[in-house]
Amino acid sequence: RQALRSVDTAYDRTLLATAKAIGEQLEVVPDGNGGFRLMGSLTYSALEAFEADNRSRLYYRVTGFSGEMVSGFPDLPVWTGRIPTRTLYAALVDFYDAEYQGVPVRVAVLLQPVAGATGQGMATIQVAETLELRETLARQILVDTLWRQTALIVLIGLVVFLVVQHATNPVRRLSDALSQRPENDLQPFDTSDAPLELKPLLVATNQHMAKLAHLLEHQKRFVRDSSHQLKTPLAVLRTQLQSALRGDVDPTIALQEMMHTVQGATELANQMLALAKVEQLRNQTDVPVVNWAEAVKTVALDVSALVVDKQLDFDLNIQPVWVRAHEWTLKELARNLLHNAIRHSPEGGELHITLQQDTETGQGCLTIQDSGPGISAELKDRLFQPFATASGALHGAGLGLSICHSIVQTLGGQIDLRNRRDTDPASNGLRATVCLPLAEAHSTMT
Repeated sequence: RQALRSVDTAYDRTLLATAKAIGEQLEVVPDGNGGFRLMGSLTYSALEAFEADNRSRLYYRVTGFSGEMVSGFPDLPVWTGRIPTRTLYAALVDFYDAEYQGVPVRVAVLLQPVAGATGQGMATIQVAETLELRETLARQILVDTLWRQTALIVLIGLVVFLVVQHATNPVRRLSDALSQRPENDLQPFDTSDAPLELKPLLVATNQHMAKLAHLLEHQKRFVRDSSHQLKTPLAVLRTQLQSALRGDVDPTIALQEMMHTVQGATELANQMLALAKVEQLRNQTDVPVVNWAEAVKTVALDVSALVVDKQLDFDLNIQPVWVRAHEWTLKELARNLLHNAIRHSPEGGELHITLQQDTETGQGCLTIQDSGPGISAELKDRLFQPFATASGALHGAGLGLSICHSIVQTLGGQIDLRNRRDTDPASNGLRATVCLPLAEAHSTMT
């Protein structure tokens, strides 16, 4: 339809030229009754010059001043329309589609002023042309346009395909490299030759793989150390059972020894589970705000029987300190430090606990002081390593301080253990200090 409109615009000019040529052949003559009339001397052979080829036919009709038929084809329908207010041509012309003798035609109507010695008036000239040539040309334009557009679309599609292939080639190489890697290969990708657009993705992937590698290494170490540490109580328990079966030891004593071994193994298993649980906290973000003093007070009450059993000079001086942490981590932290202090304190020794906040540094600090032997030189370098114990130690699996260190690191704090004699030569024992950041809202209020 668009192609046909374009053809109509071109061929309508020919119709208008034909109408004007007919108008030039018109004249005004007397009618014999004292008036005047329109007369045309045009023959059909004169229109052959305006026919494009033998496939199209032209028909015309000239209507006089009073609507009378002047010349042309009488059965060509009379125009009853109106001249448009806006037109491309400098003439009183109208174009429309109609049907003549059962054939679709394109009609041009020209209102042509005609003047003579006896009078003047407005003649109506209609020129109709069949549409064979127009439709053929429109069809040819449509085919040529579709062919060019199809070729252009194919070319654009090919260019887009090549550009996309080139642009996504690094992604495919990365995908192939990932698919060919062994399942336990967490080595970082080389980003030196990577496209600029992919570098942020590769950097983020390498960071994530580093976290996974750290987690996997932690799990491997945990399983390795756990299996190694659990072998000892199991071997001891087996020896005790064999000794009881042979009758080497009194049954009551054997059961007491086995109970002690089972309790030690249970404590070891609980500490290992706590250590693994602390490692999972590193990826958590929704950490609540709790009162550290309540956790310390609860643990102090739990271990009070141990304090009484050793007749320790116990001193508890705490104030509310609000920190962002899970309550069980604060209890586990205080429990391990207190158990360690009580275990190494002599009977009748001292045990002092203080919990205060420092608004200048924005931290709350827990300090636990005992009167035990302190830290030996051999243990100082591996103090927070899992299963690190002093040579000759009879109690503990060496996990307590490792758990404390992991909890403090997870909560963004610091832990410091040093002998009291380092600052006061007259004092014995260990001073354990843990500092954690204060919760934002509470630190601002205080």
